[in-house]
Amino acid sequence: MKVARAATVAGTEVHRRFTSPLHDDRLAAILGLALGVTFTTCFVTGLISHTLQHPPSWFTWPSRPAGLFRITQGVHVATGVASIPLLLAKLWVVYPKLFRWPPVASVAHAVERISLIPLVGGALFQLFTGTANIAYWYRPMPFFFTVAHFWAAWITIGALIVHIGAKITTTRAVLARRAEPAPIAADDPAARDGLSRRGFLATIGAASGVLVVATVGDTVRPLNRISVLAPRRLGIGPQGRPVNRSAAAAGVLDSARDPGYRLVVDGRVTRPLALSLDELRGMPQHEAILPIACVEGWSYSARWCGIRVRDLLQLTGARPLAHARVESLESYSIYGSSPLNRLQAHDPDTLLALELDGNPLAPDHGYPLRLIGPNRPGVDQTKWVHRLVVL
Repeated sequence: MKVARAATVAGTEVHRRFTSPLHDDRLAAILGLALGVTFTTCFVTGLISHTLQHPPSWFTWPSRPAGLFRITQGVHVATGVASIPLLLAKLWVVYPKLFRWPPVASVAHAVERISLIPLVGGALFQLFTGTANIAYWYRPMPFFFTVAHFWAAWITIGALIVHIGAKITTTRAVLARRAEPAPIAADDPAARDGLSRRGFLATIGAASGVLVVATVGDTVRPLNRISVLAPRRLGIGPQGRPVNRSAAAAGVLDSARDPGYRLVVDGRVTRPLALSLDELRGMPQHEAILPIACVEGWSYSARWCGIRVRDLLQLTGARPLAHARVESLESYSIYGSSPLNRLQAHDPDTLLALELDGNPLAPDHGYPLRLIGPNRPGVDQTKWVHRLVVL
């Protein structure tokens, strides 16, 4: 008797889960539309970020507006974070369909079901690895995050396109119909007392909003105090500015403090240079207020002072509109060098900086010399510069 009663209770619970008014085609369509917007935005802004970090020879990224990358990468992280509640809600709304029989009703349905494997798997992978990256939690990722995230994005967006193609007619029909309250079983008090469609959507929207607000405060300064999930805190760090990588971690403390330090400027030049710190300080200095915008989504603006890269190019007799490469003392790092296209190299605010906010650079901010330029990823604002190669 007890076994039969337990089976009945379990069956009732399963029935309630599958017959909830929230397991609804209209709700699934709305959530799917929202996810399509957030994932497409993430894909486009992520593609911008990847292309800037690994620029092909035919691509020339402009140096203006100075804060454009700060916006695109902030949007990338914000929409990714907002997608987490949306994806979980979408999966909960549609999961009863996985148990329908027969599993495949038509060729289009088969394509839709098959596309779910890379779509759901890729979406979960992207959101998990992206969240782990902005939290600097790399232990569960035994692979290079940038490469894996990039190629998984292509797989996910491809599966999304296939899924949209298979579902577009059904989705359009569902959204075109007048919204009506979903039927509620008379013997299902849990469904009668639960959330309505609007209440459910409002809850998911609020959850996405809270996560975004709790994360973006290290870029949107008015939210800084309440952004408890922000990966970096403004005002905390050397010279009151956060950093991702310290001089000690990079293994450059001794070489950066070497009294014999020289900045070498060579390559396709007529007059190579080897300048000491005193000689660099004696050159005309230029100030610029520019942002550091990291790929993890955090950023800040600061006042930098140093030598214009274009002035150094002119001193060496480089050809007009030459491009260049900056090299760091941290030579073994994958980001130990950074390219400067012709627009960046000749922008008046692209500097090899000696000072931050009116003070000499701290070692963790790139002492003795660091690259800072407008509209560039933070990972390409190379620290501990010792060589400028004219190309």
